[in-house]
This record gives sequence, C-alpha cells and structure tokens, in this order.
Amino acid sequence: MNPFDFVNDINFKKKNIMTDTDNDELAEKSYVPYLTNKALSYFPDTVFYSNQMNFTPHLDHRLQYEYLLNSIRPKKRFSKWVKSEDNNEVEMIKIYYGYSHKKAEQAASVLSSKQIKIITDKVCGGITDESGSG
Repeated sequence: MNPFDFVNDINFKKKNIMTDTDNDELAEKSYVPYLTNKALSYFPDTVFYSNQMNFTPHLDHRLQYEYLLNSIRPKKRFSKWVKSEDNNEVEMIKIYYGYSHKKAEQAASVLSSKQIKIITDKVCGGITDESGSG
C-alpha cells in the first residue's frame, strides 16, 4: 500500500482499506500521516481536517485515518504536488563556495547576474550548457 491509496480512500472511495486488508497491522504501519495531511492540505474543504491531525500527532495512525475517512465528504480531488525547482545558479554557488543549499539560495538573491555568470564560468570551465558549446 502506498500513501496515495489512503488519500484516495479518504477522498472518494470510503472503504476503510486499513481494516479491509489481510494484515491490518501492516496497513497501519504503511499509513504516513504527514503525507496524507500534506495531500489533503491542498484543498479548501479538507485543509482544516488535515490541520487538526497536525495538532494531534500523538494519536495512533488508525485513529487519524478513521477521523479523516469519516469526517471528509466524498469528492474527487486531485492536485499536483509542489516540488522545488532545480536552480542551476544555486548549484553553481554551492560548488564554488561550498555553501549549503539554504546559504547558496541567500547568496543567489544578493549576487548580480554578472557575478553568477563569472561563478558559473569558473565552475564549469567555460562550458555553460550541456551540449559542450560555450
């Protein structure tokens, strides 16, 4: 079972897959409250339910799952997960200065585009794109 099976069950299937499986203990262990709450936080009608579960992390996984399952109205909900973008400039700053990702992001916001180009040229040895043409 993956986390999205639980989210789909909470959103529209409503079958309680945690108790319908052969191994209830394994199903309870495979439930990840963080991922479920994150998936439900994208929708205005479920954000408060997921936030409530964030306030009660001490509850058993089965209790959290059944609360969400029985509280949220069935509806088809789909949202793409927000992912961080790969920033080539930040990677070059990390390599050049040996900074952490967070520190490199801060440096990128302060450096001019000319300074970043100089750093990129030094790190790549003049090669700035993947094709090898400078």
